[in-house]
Amino acid sequence: MIRTFVRCMGLLAAAALAASAWAQGSAAAAPFPARPVKLVVAAAAGSSPDAIARMLTAKLNGIWKQPVVIENVAGLGGISGTERAAKQPADGYTLVVSTIAAMAVGSSLYDKMPYDPEKDLQPVTMVMSMPNLLVVHPSVPAHTLPELIAYAKRNPDKLRYGHPGTGTTPHLSAELFKQMAGVQMQGVPYKSSAQMTTDLLAGVYEVLFHNSSVMLPHAKGGTARILGITSAERNASLPEVPTVAEAGALKGFAVSAWWGLYAPAGTPPELVARISADVSAVLAQPDVKAWIEQQGGVPGGGTPQALRSYQADETQKWRAMIRNANIKAE
Repeated sequence: MIRTFVRCMGLLAAAALAASAWAQGSAAAAPFPARPVKLVVAAAAGSSPDAIARMLTAKLNGIWKQPVVIENVAGLGGISGTERAAKQPADGYTLVVSTIAAMAVGSSLYDKMPYDPEKDLQPVTMVMSMPNLLVVHPSVPAHTLPELIAYAKRNPDKLRYGHPGTGTTPHLSAELFKQMAGVQMQGVPYKSSAQMTTDLLAGVYEVLFHNSSVMLPHAKGGTARILGITSAERNASLPEVPTVAEAGALKGFAVSAWWGLYAPAGTPPELVARISADVSAVLAQPDVKAWIEQQGGVPGGGTPQALRSYQADETQKWRAMIRNANIKAE
């Protein structure tokens, strides 16, 4: 009887072990995602990266058959939100739309970052890039970029420019402009890009480099005046707007904001490839492309390796510029 009991217990144990192994194997083979995915957006609600992220999530909800939930974490030009995402489990269920400031500029501004942009985050795919528009309040007595430069030279430090933090593209654009045009302007920092925009329209300060998607409606409404665009070439959606480089005779002037999709480092490569392919497919959909281009942006997509290479080039470019301009983190 004892032998029979032992034999039965052994069979039960073996069956339980087999069932556990089957369950684990099934879980491992389960299609992604099997539960909701969190998408951290390292910017405030209503911003350009938030707008494209919401369009992406609406599309991915249908593809993945699971909710993709946005969490906005603004601060330090995207560093706060990126840090939050970098410390999450590397299982594909936390992704982040991060910024040029957080991934390519911050390491040159701060002695110590709360994460390593190259080691702590895994590139997934480029989301989109967008040049800034150089706009002025209508009270500024300049209707062309040469007129603005001449006015600024006659009135050193009279003009003020707004920016949402050191190392953001509005800040870098203005500092590069000051350096190349040989003018002096005072920077006015903001914690919120929305408030920064509101104050420009109210005439609290006079000059702003900001995303075309945000400023176009105001320019069309006459509450801001466009003098140039920061892309290397004229934008197809705004062919009448000259580049800052051509309008101001500032050869080589080119700045674009960009937002990439990242996962915590250590996320399985096959999962990263799957997410990259799905998001790239969404960005290639005609309505998504049309929306991005209407904002004056360039649709992203592409492989994780392509984003990693682009990030490395941007890091090197801005490191040199920041050193030459002696820009320090505030």
